[in-house]
Amino acid sequence: MYHRVMADETDDIKDDEGGVTVSEPLRRAIGERYLQYALSTIMHRALPDARDGLKPVHRRILYAMRELKLASNGGFRKSAKISGDVMGNYHPHGDQAIYDAMARLAQDFNVRYPLVDGQGNFGNIDGDNPAAARYTEARMTAAAEALLEGLAEDAVDFRDNYDGSLREPVVLPAAFPNLLANGSSGIAVGMATNIPPHNIGELCDAALHLIKAPNARDETLLEHVPAPDFPTGGVIVEPRESILNTYRTGRGSIRLRARWQIEELPRGQWQVVVTEIPYSVQKSKLIEKIAELIQLKKIPILADVRDESAEDIRLVLEPRAKTVDSNVLMETLFRQSDLETRFSVNMNVLIDGLTPKVCSLKEILRAFLDHRRDVLRRRSQHRLEKIDHRLEVLEGYIIAFLNLDRVIAIIRNEDAPKPIMMAEFDLTDVQAEAILNMRLRSLRRLEEMELKAEHEALLIERAELEDLLADEGLQWGRISDQLRDIRKQFGKSAPGGARRTELADAPDFEEVPLEAMIEKEPITVVCSAMGWIRAMKGHIALDTELKFKDGDETRFVFHAQTTDKLVLFGSNGRFYTLGAAALPGGRGMGEPLRLMVDLPNEAAIVDLFLHQPGRKLLVASTAGDGFVIPEIDVIAQTRSGRQVLNVKDKAVAKICKAVVGDHVAVVSENGKLLVFPLTDLPEMNRGKGVRLQKYKMARSAQGSLDLDGGLSDITTFNLASGLSWPMGGGKTRTETDMSDWIGKRAGAGKRPPYGFPKNNRFG
Repeated sequence: MYHRVMADETDDIKDDEGGVTVSEPLRRAIGERYLQYALSTIMHRALPDARDGLKPVHRRILYAMRELKLASNGGFRKSAKISGDVMGNYHPHGDQAIYDAMARLAQDFNVRYPLVDGQGNFGNIDGDNPAAARYTEARMTAAAEALLEGLAEDAVDFRDNYDGSLREPVVLPAAFPNLLANGSSGIAVGMATNIPPHNIGELCDAALHLIKAPNARDETLLEHVPAPDFPTGGVIVEPRESILNTYRTGRGSIRLRARWQIEELPRGQWQVVVTEIPYSVQKSKLIEKIAELIQLKKIPILADVRDESAEDIRLVLEPRAKTVDSNVLMETLFRQSDLETRFSVNMNVLIDGLTPKVCSLKEILRAFLDHRRDVLRRRSQHRLEKIDHRLEVLEGYIIAFLNLDRVIAIIRNEDAPKPIMMAEFDLTDVQAEAILNMRLRSLRRLEEMELKAEHEALLIERAELEDLLADEGLQWGRISDQLRDIRKQFGKSAPGGARRTELADAPDFEEVPLEAMIEKEPITVVCSAMGWIRAMKGHIALDTELKFKDGDETRFVFHAQTTDKLVLFGSNGRFYTLGAAALPGGRGMGEPLRLMVDLPNEAAIVDLFLHQPGRKLLVASTAGDGFVIPEIDVIAQTRSGRQVLNVKDKAVAKICKAVVGDHVAVVSENGKLLVFPLTDLPEMNRGKGVRLQKYKMARSAQGSLDLDGGLSDITTFNLASGLSWPMGGGKTRTETDMSDWIGKRAGAGKRPPYGFPKNNRFG
């Protein structure tokens, strides 16, 4: 048989061997096959069943452990044996995947009510993997036994396993709502699920209320199940209205925080101790993240983090000083680390094991209760059939006792006693077979009395079962009794049954800016010509001789405070912002600026200065274009900086000067000076700017037209005070009459006054 997929046509073609090649449209062929794969993933792998809260692999693991008789009060067996039986008998997939699924069921930091009792290394909250299956052992827990209770009493349907050699349960009887108790997560095709764990005692209370009031409102159920109960504890700070909406719609998110407290130390010192971390957060990665925040100085008020955990979690956070506000410290950490997370809720489950649906809390509890009622009816009917069979046998026994001598005579003298007894005493085949198989010791007088007592007791039990099967109210009453027993076994009075996750209100807290968390200290910023920057402690003399790498020298040096911001202007026209507190210390040669900001290698550093709010800057390019910009508008929030001066072709950003006067003086590389009013320059946030000075064009040797010269320097000054520039020997000259050089913006300008620096710079 051959199969051929065509894009358009659909026909059957016989091949040379007599087989048939089936042709069908490509869209239909792919669609049907992908749909089959998607349904298989949804139903048999990723989504849990609403009735027992299990996926097939977990259900098969528990059933295989039951078949191995690994009771909670019995012995352990090697995990390799368990996963091998699961793989060979029920789940034909990788043994490592099966073992990983089983190991998770044993992890008390992942599962609220573990279903597997593990012995050995089954992993930890740091994220370490379990030991190999040959090294660990396991058995069921009492919770797992509660899920399996009733399997031998026809409580659920069974189906053939993958090769038809064995039978496996379609669903487990599930004495408690495991789906909500332990939660579930999975990714299918086109859909996913993420259900948080809850407290069994609270779930039983909600289920009991739902039995009494089938039309109970979601708000009422929230009084019994106020929020999830995570195995790792923590504090839920989600508003009640948001949790209610999540339970009503089946979608939402839960805001979860670590639990912390303050430990007092000698001499007024203190430290924060974190005792519970959010669910699904690996402790080792959390510590790495906090350590990274300390190293990058993103939380300056935090000095150190230590892991002093043993059996319990104990993370120690040391503040920078005892004057630090603990609430400010923790709220900042909550915002920047996984000490606070959001659990995304998506209660997408399989209803009756077939239909995926996003359900509310009420719908999931209703699916569980309906399943329990079905289990109760099936177990009762199974017990009724067992009683009928036993009553039939007992009635035969009683007849045999009443006619004991004749029965013995028939058995001793007849070659085929069975049909003779059936005819003489009106016995059924079952009764005659039971009499023939009866032991001689059962022929004593006491046995007859016991048989009559058992017969009467079974008649009473049979009547009760018939009443139970006929009355829905009695059924719900029996289910209520079962739920109360479960609540007593696993509820708040049982070991580990108390609620672990606390509910609290998140404090109203305004985010503290980074500068407010930095202790103000004097520093001296040093940046070399090659772009290596460092911060020396204190305000040292600016002419102090400093050490640099070979071939390097001082370019920028100025005094600052640790609370200041530094502004860097690159030749690509972008401004970059650095925190002074984040600069490397002055003991070494510092670090390259390009590691702190995303300044391209081809871009040069034009200027580096302290940020002064309220100041205005004049920026210009080598092409002679520029404008004025408020300094506050050049501050960047990211490493990539902020593009301000647009440059293209061969032009680059060249000048950035603070505006301090009412006139602008610009000098070109070919020695032309032009002065014009500052009001002629526009104030912009970004752009190419306007023409500052006109330059001649000259034809190069290659035949292209290039600027003859270009911008050399620019400054601002007060016209009334005159223009000043440095002279040799530390002297300064001031030209008060600038009338000869005053012109319109974008003019060519004139030769500067006598004595103007030959490098065409204002200083």
